[in-house]
Amino acid sequence: MKQAPHPVKVIAVTGGKGGVGKTNVSVNLSAALSEMGQRVVLMDADLGLANVDVLLGLRVKKNITDVLEGRCSLADVLVKVDKNMSIVPASSGTQAMTALSEHQHAELIHAFNDIAELMDILIIDTAAGISESVVSFVKAAQEVLVVVCDEPTSITDAYALIKMLNRDHKMTHFRILANMVHSETEGRNMFNKILTVTDRFLDVTLQYVGSIPYDDAVRKAVQKQTPVLKAFSGSKASAAYRQLANKVENWPVLKTPRGHLEFFVEQLVKRH
Repeated sequence: MKQAPHPVKVIAVTGGKGGVGKTNVSVNLSAALSEMGQRVVLMDADLGLANVDVLLGLRVKKNITDVLEGRCSLADVLVKVDKNMSIVPASSGTQAMTALSEHQHAELIHAFNDIAELMDILIIDTAAGISESVVSFVKAAQEVLVVVCDEPTSITDAYALIKMLNRDHKMTHFRILANMVHSETEGRNMFNKILTVTDRFLDVTLQYVGSIPYDDAVRKAVQKQTPVLKAFSGSKASAAYRQLANKVENWPVLKTPRGHLEFFVEQLVKRH
């Protein structure tokens, strides 16, 4: 008898708009968790515009399309970044996950189950905006981390995303991360701005998970195509990512079917 799959924490990193540093957060949170000994797989789910591999300076030969078309397994597509961290590269211009044929649907579930044993945490870097593809990934995850920065459009877009996920998909629990802040107070204020509106108009629970400071080391790390934790281990941003990873490590893993990768993939490809 096949043993029950071990639970995997599935976290979707999203933001509602571009320019909030979402991919940077995904990459550096993954790097921080990996540093702590967690086995992390980072999936680039920006299916139209693959950019995780660019941020990490990786040359990618295969991607998720090859898996869906049966040319290789998901394990073949995984690119190792370090001992505990791998990425699933996106292919620029892939069809939406919801447009999969029944066969591709089965392939994907099979593919994820094959690598479930290789990971403790799956982090999904979603595309910017609120397209159907973004929604399908976010809805399937157990945890949603919404990244905001101090621009009026970032706050309104994050609210629009939360409102849509709550109204159309009955999602009620979101975690908020303030990025590129100049002080802890600034991060708190951003959170309070969103909270004020959601408390008034929506039935949701928002949790503030903290902030990542504005730090020139992050920009330099991007130029080096390396996570800031590796390029500038002693930087303020690196310390903040380690703090965030500590919190994430303590988020509960669901022991219910929702805590299994199979559930994530089933949800992902479910037609509405």
